Amino acid sequence: MGKLIAVCTSPEKGTQKQEVREARLKENWGLEGDAHAGAWHRQVSLLALEQIEAFRAKGAQVQFGAFGENFVVSGYDLKILPIGTRFACGDCILELTQIGKHCHHGCEIFHLMGDCIMPREGVFCRVLRGGVVRAGDTFSLLECSSL
Repeated sequence: MGKLIAVCTSPEKGTQKQEVREARLKENWGLEGDAHAGAWHRQVSLLALEQIEAFRAKGAQVQFGAFGENFVVSGYDLKILPIGTRFACGDCILELTQIGKHCHHGCEIFHLMGDCIMPREGVFCRVLRGGVVRAGDTFSLLECSSL
């Protein structure tokens, strides 16, 4: 079983997300007030805490939200889970829709460190059922065809 370590949002694209105590997920939309929410397949972005900590161990001084992630989650190697995996967090249900993304290599972290973990470690979900999520909530794997 995993845990939701941090919830992060930003009202504008191209900026780092800021940590918030709680947020409302809207079905088929994403986090209310987040610039990346919308009627598409990348409504919520996730990064594993363990990957952020490994990046910090290389000397990166990054806060939660620095990679543009909405959720920091512990307990899962997210990038190895298959598309279609479903998670529960609070009253919400998310479905994994994409693993990794193309990076333009122009982000501030890449320029400082020569690397950015979001393109290979980040995953994206759509919101199947909305509700409120809070840092500290249980983050559970509901359905995964290959585990």
